[in-house]
Amino acid sequence: MSIQENYYDTKNRLPEHVQLVAVSKTHPVSAIQEVYDLGQRIFGENKVQEVMEKYPLLPKDIQWHIIGHLQTNKVKYIAEFVDTIQSVDSEKLMKEIDKEAARHQRTIKILLQVKIAREESKFGLDNEEARDLFQKYIHGDFPNIEITGLMGMASFTDDKDQVRGEFLTLKKLYDEFNQHKKLGTLSMGMSDDFPVAIECGANSVRVGSAIFGRRDYSNR
Repeated sequence: MSIQENYYDTKNRLPEHVQLVAVSKTHPVSAIQEVYDLGQRIFGENKVQEVMEKYPLLPKDIQWHIIGHLQTNKVKYIAEFVDTIQSVDSEKLMKEIDKEAARHQRTIKILLQVKIAREESKFGLDNEEARDLFQKYIHGDFPNIEITGLMGMASFTDDKDQVRGEFLTLKKLYDEFNQHKKLGTLSMGMSDDFPVAIECGANSVRVGSAIFGRRDYSNR
């Protein structure tokens, strides 16, 4: 199937209330432009260097989301234009984002990334760390940040019951936080598991290969 067919197929599988983040990492500007021309405006990238290369070459109304692990020393390169950083997994990173947002006189939206997978390789806060940062945010510690929700990545496994359980764990925390301050985004699910994520309450999904096809890492 073509990128266009893949895109429309993906969109048709999403309920109206679910946001699609088209994950364009490793894919060329031409492919992103093609999906943009179909109406997509939200794109996700893993690496700062890659989004910095693409940003000047594409329409400025694209909402760029950083979805990969972000080092604090890289925040300054994207603070001027990034829409949302989905992968905030430490207080140190939050402080840096807040500082750089202030420098550019803007507010940067973030999601707290919570570790729900059993895999050690996955990044993320544990529930208590997330609660602590959320309370500090509510009390005004990060005036140039807006926490708009939570993000999580399930284990890479064929066991759908395990994946469902991990997603439901994050949904429970999301509901808890919503009692204190209304959040808009629960970002769960990728190309292989987004239908399960939506069943579990996700209202934002990160879909790459199902739209763009297999990634080419040969030049990475």
